[in-house]
Amino acid sequence: MAKKTVFDPVGHESLAASVVLQIENLIASGILKQGRKLPSERDLAEMLGVSRPKLREALQILEDRGLVSTRHGEGTFIAPLIGQAMLPALLALYGRHEPAFLDYLEYRREQEGFAARLAAQRATQSDKERIQEILDANEKAWKEGDAEAAKAADFDLHSAIVDASQNATLIHMMSSIFELTKQGVFYNRDILRTIDGTGETLLAQHMELGRAVIAGDAERAEHVAKEHIDFVEKSF
Repeated sequence: MAKKTVFDPVGHESLAASVVLQIENLIASGILKQGRKLPSERDLAEMLGVSRPKLREALQILEDRGLVSTRHGEGTFIAPLIGQAMLPALLALYGRHEPAFLDYLEYRREQEGFAARLAAQRATQSDKERIQEILDANEKAWKEGDAEAAKAADFDLHSAIVDASQNATLIHMMSSIFELTKQGVFYNRDILRTIDGTGETLLAQHMELGRAVIAGDAERAEHVAKEHIDFVEKSF
């Protein structure tokens, strides 16, 4: 059975240019994110159906454009393309300054609702399987009382839904505020667990959100996503 991959064999009109275009499209769409290691030269050439010299030519073009970087002895990686939207000092300020934190939640509410609606409309079978795996991990972590695993599943779910939106700008914007989003999710989860006792409310919200996306119920997915952020704000 052939190995599942995001790469497709390219045509023969201009091999290096076709490779460059395909990898650029994968980067622009958010499928290949910064820091991701590309397959080995041998494997990638095989996946794309090109010779290794042509692949090297394409990778050199991508490196010249600042899209990939090669680390001697390690391989080729998608280059850092998105900086932090906020520096650590400002992130810390958000944790201490209530109006700023509420502004952040207001932004998150609209972002999460929009992403959930699009994800319900556009999620691929692979996206749905990923979301289901995260829901299973979330439920398992809750049953076992594993707070760290629950935190990881929490963030993974939000990230997977944004990815499933298939909207490149949303995907890259989520990456650009990664640390702020991560701190917000983790910080509030601890607070919310103390409010609802066991984290059962959080689990129920996440399960309903994921299932709405998987079911393709766009209106429900958007409503639940916004309801979840409302719960966070009220609790805060």
